[in-house]
Amino acid sequence: MEDPKRKLTPEQQEETLRIVKARFEKHKARHPDLVWPEVEKKLKGQPGKIWSLYQMEVTGGEPDVIGYEEKNGTYVFCDCSAESPKGRRNTCYDYEALAARKEHKPAQNAVDMAAFMGIEILTEAQYRALQELGHFDNKTSSWIRTPEDIRALDGALFCDRRYGHVFVYHNGAQSYYGVRGFRGILQV
Repeated sequence: MEDPKRKLTPEQQEETLRIVKARFEKHKARHPDLVWPEVEKKLKGQPGKIWSLYQMEVTGGEPDVIGYEEKNGTYVFCDCSAESPKGRRNTCYDYEALAARKEHKPAQNAVDMAAFMGIEILTEAQYRALQELGHFDNKTSSWIRTPEDIRALDGALFCDRRYGHVFVYHNGAQSYYGVRGFRGILQV
């Protein structure tokens, strides 16, 4: 059953599809063998995924198709904004980290925000694959999905691109910065 809170008006759906289509057409190098009518058909059959794309868009992610998974027949959308999405910055890693902060708590955490949006935080491999399609996070950084053993020690991982290379770093999961957000991935 569809959640009424996660439903767009027909106008919002059409506007989201129009924006994503324009980006799809503008950046064909990200998906050279894919055609928009097939992607649109798949999206229109899953309005909840359009809602997630809308959330990605309004938080500054500029979602675009970056691939197709043959195995499960899904299109892969990812945040392709040049810098970490502006509406998702100033977040610590997860709820546990947020709760651990004694003062100056940020309003949100990346893991819960991604779950609310219906997307997943990128893994290190997904982040590196995205960087093969362009240069992202030259001035910002993005949280990535952190392995349990690192998280169990109160750590979390993030990435960026500097000096022509992609770097992976660690920080306390409770930390947050005005230039650190997170990128998401959505399978449709």
